Amino acid sequence: MCTYNIEKAEITGSGKGPQGWFSLNEARVYYDHPFHSPADHTLNIDFVNDAQGLGARVAVELSAESALKLVDGIMAALDTAQAQHEIAALQSR
Repeated sequence: MCTYNIEKAEITGSGKGPQGWFSLNEARVYYDHPFHSPADHTLNIDFVNDAQGLGARVAVELSAESALKLVDGIMAALDTAQAQHEIAALQSR
């Protein structure tokens, strides 16, 4: 099932490609046929900086199960960091 629907998010970050590190300014997320993964369909994430050309792209193809695990991992890491940051802020008072 290809949706041909691309979700775009403006981001701030860095990625590492064949030429080294570069700035990222957009993430594109879509569910479609992969280019490399042996799966029939994958959740694909492209981290890009269009202003720097085709070399400024990091692509990821994940199974649906792996994508959901990644979402859980991201949320857990952010929750932990936020809780630790709040504790550190309270301790410095």
